[in-house]
Amino acid sequence: MKLQPDRIDSANVIGAHGPGGVTINGRVHHASVVVPSKGDVVDWSCKRIEDLRAEHFEQVARLEPEVVLFGSGARLRFASPEALRPLIERGIGVETMDTGAACRTYNILVSEGRTVVAALLIAS
Repeated sequence: MKLQPDRIDSANVIGAHGPGGVTINGRVHHASVVVPSKGDVVDWSCKRIEDLRAEHFEQVARLEPEVVLFGSGARLRFASPEALRPLIERGIGVETMDTGAACRTYNILVSEGRTVVAALLIAS
């Protein structure tokens, strides 16, 4: 699904998503990825929700966002509280939704100037 707009100032923008990938700033990513509102988009070393550990969300927490949008894949699934502990301990909000909804919500929050990170599971 194509999302709009293609650019919002100097922020990272998710341009499209679908089975097997997301397009961020015109580049297609076929594996799980961490997308901060500004800065480098980086690979996220997990493929399945069952593999998520605290160290995965520690990587996200170090970016110091206001809120994290966790895209759990094609359907809504929740990470364990233990995996989310790095966010909880820092008082960082986390919203869980399917990856498509996370992509759409991310773009809305970025357009509002919010400091947001999307942590997106992409099955390869």
